[in-house]
Amino acid sequence: MKPHFGKLIALAASCLMLMNCAQTGPPLPPSLELPKPPNDLRAMRKGNRITLTWNQPTLTTDRQGIRYIGPTLVCRSLEPEITTCTDQVATLPAPSAPAQKPAEKRPAPLTYTDVLPSTMQQQDPTAEVTYAVEVLNRNARGGGVSNRVHLPTVVTLPPPSDLSSQLTGDGVVLSWTGIAESPESAGVLHRYRIYRREDGSEKDSMAGEVRFGDTGPLHFTDSGFAWEKTYSYRVTAVSIVKRSDSEVQIEGDDSPAVRVVAHDVFPPSVPGGLQAAYSGEGQKPFIDLVWAPVTSADLAGYNVYRAEADGTAAKLNSELVKSPACRDSAIASGKTYTYSVSAVDVRGNESQRSEPASESVP
Repeated sequence: MKPHFGKLIALAASCLMLMNCAQTGPPLPPSLELPKPPNDLRAMRKGNRITLTWNQPTLTTDRQGIRYIGPTLVCRSLEPEITTCTDQVATLPAPSAPAQKPAEKRPAPLTYTDVLPSTMQQQDPTAEVTYAVEVLNRNARGGGVSNRVHLPTVVTLPPPSDLSSQLTGDGVVLSWTGIAESPESAGVLHRYRIYRREDGSEKDSMAGEVRFGDTGPLHFTDSGFAWEKTYSYRVTAVSIVKRSDSEVQIEGDDSPAVRVVAHDVFPPSVPGGLQAAYSGEGQKPFIDLVWAPVTSADLAGYNVYRAEADGTAAKLNSELVKSPACRDSAIASGKTYTYSVSAVDVRGNESQRSEPASESVP
């Protein structure tokens, strides 16, 4: 059966209407492929080295995905503002890998370390250096500079050159020769900062700080470590720039590291104040012992020793006594007993015995 001629005419008219609706306006100009300036530039200074970190842009200034990325300019200026990257300290080559698509996972941030010239470092705590970066396309054209970061240019002080360590029962004692505050550093405070790192770790822990004083020996005792581990220690001088509403801390270079094997061979302190008292009327006789508690953090307990007349002292307890008191019920009439007490830590190190205390049984 042949289709109706009127239906064919209506179908053709509908197709023409749909084609007319799909037409768009004038074609857009081609993208200039200008990378969007980074807005996450960060900076950290240590000594005269300034490390910049930022993420590679994935979009152009007209919000299109970047297909090609060219070199990156690193800009530095003593002026507080950078509008164009005229003072370049480095030109980083274009990445070897193709640009990431916006929806893809970002690669690791990009970094660059600049060495701040000695001519830019000064005593003035208000002076700053400004950094920015500009990412170019393959035609060496960019969309502008990134956000700006500012860092003080104050001179940092050298680290100790004679850092030494000694392991004691109280902790790791670090010693070095300090330097006095310079009168030229008004508005800037200085401290020595001590870092500790456990062997096999890549993370530092700040053990503490020591204020600058007169030139001469300085000491710091670290008790925040764990026994039976190995650590390295280093010291750096920190310059603290005071601002009206904040402060900025700039670390100097690190001292040579010293290595410490924290093997505990140090017993607790010797118990003191031992007293012995007999009781026996109307009950089974016994001698009560009391003494001053030992406050060592790693104390595990006490051992109690007893001797008769001029005999050899023998340990009374089979397990460590947990409190600073003990009762001896294995006594006999007509004898005199002499007691002493020692302290034991969690690693089995035992202290010397206390001063003896004697008591007679009627």
